Amino acid sequence: MLMIYIIGFVLTLALALVLTPLVKKFAFLIGAVDKPNARKVHTTIMPRLGGLGIFAAVMVALFAVLPFIPDEYLSTRDVNFVKAFMVGGTLTMLLGALDDRFQLNAKLKFVVQIVTACIVVFGFDIRIEFANIPFHSYSSVESWIAIPFTILWIVGVTNAINLIDGLDGLAAGVSAIAIGTIAVMSFIIGNEIIAVICLLLLGSIIGFLYFNFHPAKIFMGDSGALFLGFSLALLSLLGFKQVAIVSFLTPLILIGVPLSDTMFAIVRRWMQKKPIFSPDKGHLHHCLRELGFSHRQTVLIIYGIAAFFGILAVIQSSAALYSANWVTFVVICIMAFFLQIGAEVIGLIGKTKRPLLNFLMRLRLKVTAERGSK
Repeated sequence: MLMIYIIGFVLTLALALVLTPLVKKFAFLIGAVDKPNARKVHTTIMPRLGGLGIFAAVMVALFAVLPFIPDEYLSTRDVNFVKAFMVGGTLTMLLGALDDRFQLNAKLKFVVQIVTACIVVFGFDIRIEFANIPFHSYSSVESWIAIPFTILWIVGVTNAINLIDGLDGLAAGVSAIAIGTIAVMSFIIGNEIIAVICLLLLGSIIGFLYFNFHPAKIFMGDSGALFLGFSLALLSLLGFKQVAIVSFLTPLILIGVPLSDTMFAIVRRWMQKKPIFSPDKGHLHHCLRELGFSHRQTVLIIYGIAAFFGILAVIQSSAALYSANWVTFVVICIMAFFLQIGAEVIGLIGKTKRPLLNFLMRLRLKVTAERGSK
């Protein structure tokens, strides 16, 4: 399997490097471009549709390596998973590509995403079967819970990457870190098929990043953001159901950057009495830019945050193997503390909303005063 991992990664990397410039020309040819406006960072017309290159590289490489994977690594569930990934990924990428060109209605996109998720669940029998909820033992999940939860997860995570697609290389890099984390976990538990798909995705994303990192020559567009989000949805949750070691928290930690950014955006808009779905410039990357960080520095900082979440996810997943629930509790506390501190320092909730920092400052002053009185 080692040679398959290496060949697959190198093949998708090379394909992405070759295909992305061709996709760039194709995007200009059909008018799939992104025009600058008041909310966007770029100042010139940029080609979108970069996700087509990522998708094509992955699928070509997957068809190339599948015949060489030994039969003992391909159970019926593995085959169904690969088929679900290919069919669902194709439908999702096509939806994103059409949106890159025609700016589809949000309701239409939502309906198509639900249909795609239903195809994955009912057509290929992909759903959550077992869960390891912290401080509880492994338990099977009833179908009436598993089916809607799986559909909700696929649709939700499919759209998650779009939320952070605001700077050159940001969404692609964060996706690569999350998928790389899943690859590490798949090696730990011995899930070779998931590892292969992760490495194929990693190779294509890295090849695409050569053209997408600041200053970008092409954007991934919805074709890339939705495809990577869909891939992350399956890999982060469903890929591990076969060995029944999924912790309820691990997938949430994996998408910690877009998830926390969305959560703070909802709180911020609620406190400011604005519509929850109204766009603003209060997202993580906007706040970091306002603090004076350059475009590249902002992206690299968010990469670091994503890597931090990835490390926590690996620790949590490894702890789940040995039912070490105290590790889960520590991970939750660390994550919650740094999320709140980071949000207050950066200003994700608001410039003056700093309850935890104010509490720590008052505590420090109190301790200092008590030491002085002695």
